[in-house]
Amino acid sequence: MTVNGKGLGRAGLVALAALGLDQLSKAVVRSELSPGEQIDFILGIDWVRVGNDGIAFGLFDNAGAGVLVAAAASFTLLLGYFLLSSDRAGLWLPIGLLAGGALGNLIDRIAHGAVTDFIDLPRWPAFNVADIEITVGVILMTLLYLRDPDPGAAATDGEDDSTSETDTPVGGETRGADG
Repeated sequence: MTVNGKGLGRAGLVALAALGLDQLSKAVVRSELSPGEQIDFILGIDWVRVGNDGIAFGLFDNAGAGVLVAAAASFTLLLGYFLLSSDRAGLWLPIGLLAGGALGNLIDRIAHGAVTDFIDLPRWPAFNVADIEITVGVILMTLLYLRDPDPGAAATDGEDDSTSETDTPVGGETRGADG
């Protein structure tokens, strides 16, 4: 298996855009809201500034360095998987979103000791742009694999040469030797 440079480049661009959007949104929240401050935004959606030292949506809060190590290991596995599967059509988009979101949250953990979450929906823990990118990336990757579980098999499908065009009936009728 070879590394697809075009897919790798596309994934890199998506990751950079995702990372930039995530870090910009968090920088705005950190500059405009005090920790714990909440502002009504629209239709029950609030902006709130909270620090999350757990994983997505506040799970495993106060897990400490274990979350950082798990996040770094997961990112390394994700990158390795992409390098081994980079020739898979369309994989660059979900991988780019996953990488950008994961890096955005990893940067927060290292620089601030916790991830800045700020989108607060009713009956749901606060989250951020990186969480959206990661979630959309997982959904797209799942759909990609459901649509085409084994892209290598597609290359061999339909290559059975045991029948030819002349063996197929035309218009549902079987033709004799004189046509």
